[in-house]
Amino acid sequence: MSSRIPELLEMLHTMITEAWGLPLGAEKCVIDRDKALDLLDEIRAQFPTEIAEAKRLVDARSDFINNAKREAEAVRRTAEEKAKELIDEQEIIRIARAKSNELLTTTETATAELRRVANEYVDDAMQRTEEALAAALDEIRNSRQRFRQASRTVGTQTQQTRSPSPYDDEDAFEDVEQT
Repeated sequence: MSSRIPELLEMLHTMITEAWGLPLGAEKCVIDRDKALDLLDEIRAQFPTEIAEAKRLVDARSDFINNAKREAEAVRRTAEEKAKELIDEQEIIRIARAKSNELLTTTETATAELRRVANEYVDDAMQRTEEALAAALDEIRNSRQRFRQASRTVGTQTQQTRSPSPYDDEDAFEDVEQT
């Protein structure tokens, strides 16, 4: 709705500027009172419409600002909730990492202990095996020595009954055994 107030004010202004001036009163003039009052009445009649339009615009502006504030508040709340979720996720990640590091440390400690115990067990088993092999080697040597002695005894008894052989020589027997 267009306002006629500027047009009516312009008409009133023109009426006053074109009015006849009074002699001896340079700033005073004669205007048609009825015309001037009609213009003023029309302007006054237009004011409620203009005021209502201005009020409607102010109310619309207030509504727009209130809607914008509500939307901004909703966005702020959403952002805060998202930030809380992210903080919670980061806290969960931090706790998980701490537990993971703790578990890793515990596992490494247990692994080192298991490795140490396994090494001790293997070393002990190898020592017992070495001792058993040494004992078996000693037994074999003793058995061999007894075998040689028995073989010499049999050899001397046989030598007395038979002719000499190249194997009767003890050094030759050792040479054959070493190869």
